[in-house]
Amino acid sequence: MVKAFLFDMDGVLIDSEPIHTRVKRDTLIHFGLDADIDFSAYMGRTSRILFTDAIERAGRHDLEPSMLADYKHERYLDILKNDDAIQPIEGARELLLRLSEEQIPMALASSSARQVIEAVLEKFDFNHFFSSVLSGADLPASKPDPAVYRISAERLGKNPAECVVLEDASSGIAAAKAAGMRCIAFKNPNSGKQDLSDADWIVHSLKEIDITAL
Repeated sequence: MVKAFLFDMDGVLIDSEPIHTRVKRDTLIHFGLDADIDFSAYMGRTSRILFTDAIERAGRHDLEPSMLADYKHERYLDILKNDDAIQPIEGARELLLRLSEEQIPMALASSSARQVIEAVLEKFDFNHFFSSVLSGADLPASKPDPAVYRISAERLGKNPAECVVLEDASSGIAAAKAAGMRCIAFKNPNSGKQDLSDADWIVHSLKEIDITAL
């Protein structure tokens, strides 16, 4: 049986990808950059990577990725905190409760900024479920680099082979597999065209996950 369960956040606990995409597009337009891009190609990765690419394509040497990331960050936090319509993905709370009842340690390993992670956990009252919370934005490299999952496993005191990861993006699946972990892919319709074929399991609802079979 699984000894530790590691969660991505965006597209897994909160259906935030449509909000992220809207705010990223607004940010590019605000700074006079081309917003006609494939945002799904950047899902599961930090906004800084997207903004770096956009700046380089435009040759805008007057801009720094951090300027765009800060602008996007503030707009997203405002929406997240003040929109009561934003709720956890169906089945997420129930999955967390089942894992907690089975005393399976959990970690959150997200590419989002720490303030965003904290806002989501506070909004949904999910903090108490996680023994480790790690932001890929605090690491030198984001997903598909496996560091965020390897470090999370170390914090839980578990070997990678004992861990199962829940992801919705191809970059996150690649990170989990590179870390030596098994991976469940949640086929979220709002996560764009993601290649989930490298995952060990693919589910269309979080309610399909049977932790006793992992």
